[in-house]
Amino acid sequence: MAHLLGAEQLRVEYPTRVVLDGVTVGIGDGDRIGVVGRNGDGKSTLLRILAGKQEPDGGRVTRRRGVTLGMLDQGDDLATGRTVLDTVVGGRPEHEWAGDRNVRDVLAGLIADIPGDTLVDDLSGGQRRRVALAALLSQEWDIVVLDEPTNHLDIGGVAWLAGHLKRRWATGQGALLVVTHDRWFLDEVSLDTWEVHDRIVEPFEGGYAAYVLQRMERDRQAATMESKRQNLMKKELAWLRRGAPARTAKPKFRIEAANALIADVPELRNPIELAQMATSRLGKDVIDLLDVSVAYGDREILHDIEWRIAPGERTGVLGVNGAGKSTLLKLIDGSLAPTTGRVKRGKTVVVATLDQQLGDLSAVEHERVSAVIATKRTSYVAGDKELTPGQLLERLGFTSAQLSTPIKDLSGGQKRRLQLLLILLDEPNVLIMDEPTNDMDTDMLAAIEDLLDSWPGTLIVVSHDRYLLERVTDQQFAVLPGSDGVGRLRHLPGGVDEYLRFAAASAGSVSDAGRATVASVTSAGGASGASSSGGGGSTAAAPPALKVGGAERRTAEKELASIERRIAKLQGEIDRLHVALAEHDTSDYSGAGALHERVRGLEEQRDALETRWLELGELLG
Repeated sequence: MAHLLGAEQLRVEYPTRVVLDGVTVGIGDGDRIGVVGRNGDGKSTLLRILAGKQEPDGGRVTRRRGVTLGMLDQGDDLATGRTVLDTVVGGRPEHEWAGDRNVRDVLAGLIADIPGDTLVDDLSGGQRRRVALAALLSQEWDIVVLDEPTNHLDIGGVAWLAGHLKRRWATGQGALLVVTHDRWFLDEVSLDTWEVHDRIVEPFEGGYAAYVLQRMERDRQAATMESKRQNLMKKELAWLRRGAPARTAKPKFRIEAANALIADVPELRNPIELAQMATSRLGKDVIDLLDVSVAYGDREILHDIEWRIAPGERTGVLGVNGAGKSTLLKLIDGSLAPTTGRVKRGKTVVVATLDQQLGDLSAVEHERVSAVIATKRTSYVAGDKELTPGQLLERLGFTSAQLSTPIKDLSGGQKRRLQLLLILLDEPNVLIMDEPTNDMDTDMLAAIEDLLDSWPGTLIVVSHDRYLLERVTDQQFAVLPGSDGVGRLRHLPGGVDEYLRFAAASAGSVSDAGRATVASVTSAGGASGASSSGGGGSTAAAPPALKVGGAERRTAEKELASIERRIAKLQGEIDRLHVALAEHDTSDYSGAGALHERVRGLEEQRDALETRWLELGELLG
């Protein structure tokens, strides 16, 4: 593997603390590296130094001659007075960029809804971010460095970006270095993980799931982490092992000790117990949307929505920006009345919303954290434990010194965590979370997920963070525009994967989308998409339900039953091979490699069968 970029003995020191000290890292051809760590520990600083945008206080960075590097920073550095198209293609002749498959793919995936002749000065913050990402990815680079690239992308846009980065270079060529809080995205694109912590950069083999497993093994051996954090990581690891990310290949190191850590870890949530607690707090009736439609003037946003929300229900809501998700939330919290239909509420329902604006904190921004907390309850029950507000603050990453900090001086992530705590201390029984992952690092997201596991109310989450949705919710719905462009609510038995299939079916093939985008950006005043600030995903529309009968239905039912048997058989074989891998001699690399290949082949067969199973389920209704 050819060396591309390296750093030796990096040191970065600010007036109050040292961020990096003695850091030595290297990047070579074929590397795909995800960078994780707590906010403020130096992830973005490391990326800027490696990219040559910041000089270290000590050490040096070396780059192989001729190596090109492109970076997406968190700052907004688009040149003013230029059009979107000119910013992305950089003045290249139309015949040149229009014939470039990579450029067409980027235009279709990120900015299909933005007319090419629009001035970047007139764009929203989310649109500017997507244009900057498109401008970077439309060029050829040996190394691509991305700092929070999933910001302002919806779930479809994140899935597109992951696919683009995976196919951007041939195997063993190019290098990717990415910082993101999106754990699903990390697992999709990363082959290795760097954790920035305590002034150092510690490497791990594999994506986020493998990193959590290795980190637990490290913490167990070193015994340096307090028991509270170990229990949290055990829970996170149990989720990863049981959920979709566990399908990824296991790293090449001893995992017996780590497996022993989670042998007796219970399920993340006890749904029966939580449902009983929720029913006792809410009663049987929560919120029912009955034949609800919403229109603003002549424009209908939602049509004929029927949704009966049950006690203790944990639901994720998907949809592109502009599809009507915010309108749906307003119907639920009572801030908007339907145009037609009615909203029925239980008598004991108390709704609280964790929104993106942090409006609840504006009235007390000059007060100290401790003073605001003192006005709330003196205790909070999480699971079977009674915690004080101070213990909850510590659980959410606050230090003792921060208790005396004015709220206006807190970071964005700290304000969101404080807002969540204040909401929970008010004890609502219906909690709406609108994009709760903003400004959060992976450790804090895990802490919030752990806190929500023991919360007994009804939870509704709107997020573009796929990992969070699959982690804290038990079912998903989507707001999908129909053929008339009006939003309708659809249940997704197949979860996020089913939603992405709807989006792909609506958008058509990549090549068709690319041709449509080329036509739109070259025409003056091309039509905008569903949202002016939405993510790069395509507008999702629900295909018409397919119903079959007679002999065709019996054939489909037989195939469905056969697939279920084959999936169970394959899963049993995969589980057997995982046991064999855990017991395998770690010095026998060729034998371990052969076992990994067998597992990977069986998992691919299983995934294909699961996809067909979902298709048949949709066909049979």
